[in-house]
Amino acid sequence: MVKGYCVKCKAKGVDLKDAVVVQTARGGYMAKGKCSKDGSTTVCAMMSKENAEKAIKNGEAKKNF
Repeated sequence: MVKGYCVKCKAKGVDLKDAVVVQTARGGYMAKGKCSKDGSTTVCAMMSKENAEKAIKNGEAKKNF
């Protein structure tokens, strides 16, 4: 699973529900999804191109770029 940091509940390593990989304006990759603990906060995780492609290939995230 793609993991990130939730600012609202201050939890590290939170799994992202319904993760979507997007490409930033500067060419980087970011996974966006909802926090699996509280379910309402949007959580983002910066990733390398290799990790983004691996997450899409494994079905952990959808592609949106």
